[in-house]
Amino acid sequence: MKAIAFCGLACCVYSEKKYNDRKYVHLRKDAGTMREYEKMLAELPYQAWKEDLPEKRIQSKRRFTAFNACPPEDTERQKHLLGELFGKIGNNIEVFPPIYCDYGKNIEVGDNFFASYNFTVIDVAKVKIGDNVMIAANTTITSAGHPIHWEPRNAGYEYGIEVTIGNNVWIGANVVVNPGVHIGNNVVIGSGSVVTKDVPDNVVAVGNPCRILRQITDEDRQFYFKKRRFDEVEY
Repeated sequence: MKAIAFCGLACCVYSEKKYNDRKYVHLRKDAGTMREYEKMLAELPYQAWKEDLPEKRIQSKRRFTAFNACPPEDTERQKHLLGELFGKIGNNIEVFPPIYCDYGKNIEVGDNFFASYNFTVIDVAKVKIGDNVMIAANTTITSAGHPIHWEPRNAGYEYGIEVTIGNNVWIGANVVVNPGVHIGNNVVIGSGSVVTKDVPDNVVAVGNPCRILRQITDEDRQFYFKKRRFDEVEY
């Protein structure tokens, strides 16, 4: 019997027979008698095909499929469905379908949240997003990863490490945020960036891998795009 596991970092094909190989038992010692879902949330190695995890992912797929098919004018139902999909939502949120995630319930978003088309969140660990966050199209946030060595990876082990995004953050289009990353407050992440390390407060960061370009200062309040100034604006 073959199974396929997908996450933000890799895809591997493995046989069920290998799962029971005694050489991988040592990877589970710290987990004790925890269930796979508990190990997953505790950032321990786990196997996503076991116990009730496949059914939990199917339940999530039902919810985001319903949201993605919701008529665009039915904003009340969209908000209701997002409340069922996410673990926590704030006030005044808007998400342009389609959206995709593994579990949904491990995602928390604050007030005044916006995400554009093709927002993908691999939430095998917690993904926490603050207030006043804007996420552009085709952004992926993945808390999931696989071991570097091929043997435990082919045995189906994976892990999740929490991702957090602060307040007043703008993430550009086609950005990837990797497991364990913490993005601070008042940050701009440039389009196409791959964020592999923490980003401090009050900076513009860009690139692959993402690096700090410069600090954000009070002077930036004068401009809406590069050196194009606001004529009159109230904040």
